[in-house]
Amino acid sequence: MSREEAAALDAVDPLRAHRDQFELPEGMIYLDGNSLGPLSHAARDAAQTCIGDEWGRGLIRSWNTAGWVDLPQRCGRRLADLLGAAEQDIRVADSTSINLYKLLVAALALQSGRRTVLTEAGNFPTDLYITDAATRAGATHGVRRVAFDEIEQAIDETVAVVVLSHVHYRTGARHDMAAVTRRAHACGALVLWDLAHSAGAVPLNLAGDDVDLAIGCGYKFLNGGPGAPAFLYVAPGLQPVLENPICGWFGHARPFEFDDVYEPAAGVDRWQVGTPGVIGMRSLEGALSVWDSVSISDVAEKSAALFDGLAAWIDGPLADAGFELVTPRDPVRRGSQVSCRHPDAWPICQALIEAGVIGDFRTPDILRFGLTPLYLRHVDVWDAGARLAQIMASGRWRDARFQAQQRVT
Repeated sequence: MSREEAAALDAVDPLRAHRDQFELPEGMIYLDGNSLGPLSHAARDAAQTCIGDEWGRGLIRSWNTAGWVDLPQRCGRRLADLLGAAEQDIRVADSTSINLYKLLVAALALQSGRRTVLTEAGNFPTDLYITDAATRAGATHGVRRVAFDEIEQAIDETVAVVVLSHVHYRTGARHDMAAVTRRAHACGALVLWDLAHSAGAVPLNLAGDDVDLAIGCGYKFLNGGPGAPAFLYVAPGLQPVLENPICGWFGHARPFEFDDVYEPAAGVDRWQVGTPGVIGMRSLEGALSVWDSVSISDVAEKSAALFDGLAAWIDGPLADAGFELVTPRDPVRRGSQVSCRHPDAWPICQALIEAGVIGDFRTPDILRFGLTPLYLRHVDVWDAGARLAQIMASGRWRDARFQAQQRVT
């Protein structure tokens, strides 16, 4: 594909107008939205209004007058279509890690007659750490880790809960949610899905796929801002029988009666814990408003085309540069990213950043590019490939200034 052909695709892109809703630095090609989405005008305005008007002038009255107390529900409603679930089954609260712990401990208590938590070797570290911690807390379960492609056959009658990232953070490989969930249910197991690299990136149908439990963050493809609040989903049939192991006052049936004894709220409201972080939630609420007029099928279709555009550089001009494409080529088997293995991935990534292409690095040797169709253009992908080819041809990545690693990669 030529740059002119890429520009022609942009001219007929049904998502092209959404780019104008984001604040993107001039001359930068941002391919790291799978780590931190950029600032949208709506998120900025919501945060400024929250700080200046609601907090600055309304003060504590804004819990009622600005509806701060309802933010977990309001943000949940905005997520419903993106997750393929009913709004009453979703709440925004806490962090992804805390939500994972809450739901996993509750699921293990329900499945007390089974001994094994099944997860994936190489899953995102916090998922592995918390899975181990949750099983130690109960002292009745063990964790079994298997390879990505061994998950389905490893599910048997000993498994209590399967904990999986829907899209793998390093490779971008995607599990078949419906098939894995169906297999787990046939064996009497529950499944807890981490949607951190799925929500806002690929079509989801939690209700239709009979998903039990799910979590995800608000700051990647949802663009809610650094450390934005997370979300959780609990299937309707499980809501009356699962107990939140962290009983905070916002999960109480009547929080402002200040009872000494905990009584869980009905439905998913019981999965709230402490006072919500209002500024972060208002930013996320603004960011989610961008999705009101977006078709996730258009997002998926454009993501596939962007992938093909970058893969063409790896297969063509960069074929002899030492890159190995590790993201599956089949669109239904991947998320919205391109991951390449290269022995010098870190300095190459740093040279690209200096050249105005922001991707990221994952140990030990993965160069990762997020494909975020709301604001990424086909010409951006073409230019990123061209700049990478120039860097490899010149050997500029070998410069000493690109070698030292930073704390955040």
